[in-house]
Amino acid sequence: MTSKKFEIDFHHLPQELPLFPLVGVLLLPRGLLPLNIFEPRYLHMFEYALSNQRLIGISQPTIDGVSGLSAPDNSELYKIGCAGRITSFQETREGQIQITLRGVCRFVINSELPLMNGFRRANTDFKQFEDDYSEETMLTSERDRLLSGLQAYFKMENMEADWETIKKTPDDRLVTSIAMVCPFEPHEKQAILESKDLTHRCKLVIGLIESALRIGDDSAPTTIN
Repeated sequence: MTSKKFEIDFHHLPQELPLFPLVGVLLLPRGLLPLNIFEPRYLHMFEYALSNQRLIGISQPTIDGVSGLSAPDNSELYKIGCAGRITSFQETREGQIQITLRGVCRFVINSELPLMNGFRRANTDFKQFEDDYSEETMLTSERDRLLSGLQAYFKMENMEADWETIKKTPDDRLVTSIAMVCPFEPHEKQAILESKDLTHRCKLVIGLIESALRIGDDSAPTTIN
């Protein structure tokens, strides 16, 4: 958990943010997102962020594409993204930089600014997401339903997990981690990002998991004895 010493006060969040538009990449408040930066324009973005509260805005393009790839400069972006603070970084021998972002708060893109050294920037507004600074809890029944579906979903997707640790994880962190790691479609991840609170976010994640399980059952081969 990040020390309060390094947290940015909500009222000190900047109006201007550098944008890192990535297809199918979800960052939520308090979530941790590792990224590998190698394009010159995004190396410039990284340097800019270090001098400006270490903040980078993660946003998704509205077009379809390969998850994890950056979007073309002229691509339209969803209006809601999430600001992340650089909590660690490491240079590689190949001239790349590996960073970790911790989600701080969601924002609305009011307008885009001219490119700076090749990277995109925007005038942003955080005021409708002040509640992102507060951790939430959810109903026990929702948590149990989520964990039940998650075990079957991970098995279907051949994903491994430390279930003892997962069962001990607080509600907010649990839903955030699941939403960010599961291979949902880009538009589904955007819907998760735009959910108004933890309860709605959890219900949406449960719905996506259960829908995927139903599709998986329908596509399974039928055995006739």
